[in-house]
Amino acid sequence: MSLFANVLGFSLFGLAARLGQLGIQKRNLFDNMTAHAVSMGAWGAFGYFAWQWDQKAGGIIAQKKLELAERR
Repeated sequence: MSLFANVLGFSLFGLAARLGQLGIQKRNLFDNMTAHAVSMGAWGAFGYFAWQWDQKAGGIIAQKKLELAERR
């Protein structure tokens, strides 16, 4: 998955979580737009770090596969 799609997906999840939170509280969904941006930014940052972790893990797994293939 591309970096853009990962960050965008996590950001949209953050927005949905914020709107769900306000819906449960029965508050106006457009009451504090800054909090929406903060939520999307925080979840987008989490998506970025998740993408980095996935890339690093994929590289380690590929390296281990090569090491195992050489030993056989």
